[in-house]
Amino acid sequence: MRLDKFTQKGQDAVLEAQSMAETYNHPAVEPEHLLMTLLVQAGGVVPAILKRIGSDPTLLTQGIEQILNGMPRATGSSVTVGLSRDLSNLLKEAQAIAKSMKDDYTSTEHILMAMAEPKAPKRVRELLARHGIDYNSILQALAGVRGSQRVTSQNPEAQYEALVKYGRDLTAEAEKGKLDPVIGRDEEIRRVIQILSRRTKNNPVLIGEPGVGKTAIAEGLAQRIVRGDVPLGLKEKRLV
Repeated sequence: MRLDKFTQKGQDAVLEAQSMAETYNHPAVEPEHLLMTLLVQAGGVVPAILKRIGSDPTLLTQGIEQILNGMPRATGSSVTVGLSRDLSNLLKEAQAIAKSMKDDYTSTEHILMAMAEPKAPKRVRELLARHGIDYNSILQALAGVRGSQRVTSQNPEAQYEALVKYGRDLTAEAEKGKLDPVIGRDEEIRRVIQILSRRTKNNPVLIGEPGVGKTAIAEGLAQRIVRGDVPLGLKEKRLV
């Protein structure tokens, strides 16, 4: 399995999983090894996703440790630890997910999503489900972590962190009913939607003195996205 099309965090996670399998004297690297490394990876996206889902990573880690301790161990000093068939198939599925999301590199979130898919090994999928983690919950949490950004480099996490730290998710606020109704801004909102729907030159800029209603236009658009009152290309998008 070539890892050059994975992000740096993705590559590191696979290598750390291999090292973990060797430490346990396991004959192959399994999805559980990789899941464990994703949960404890510093600066990784997976812990942020689990936090948004509301799943306790400590309890999940304890469950994985029990599984790892129960796996058969290899004997001999010359055992070569490679990827199991389950893990190889899972990484291929992660690549397919990345491609479907139009991402240039396969990242750790794609790996986690692959673990929750119906194609994933049943034991891994059910382990995640017991902790409230499924494909849809991952996808929803991911939208809050990275917004509409694509993975276009091997180190996208810094951009995600900046978005979470400095951005304001207007769609999330609209979903919770925290935004006031926007009145009298339909024309401006429609114009913004038209620009966003273009194939090129699709970056609208709101310019004006403080207090003229720029934020209201953005909030009105967020409310329309939540209601589904937008073109297909903007449906289920996040406005941060």
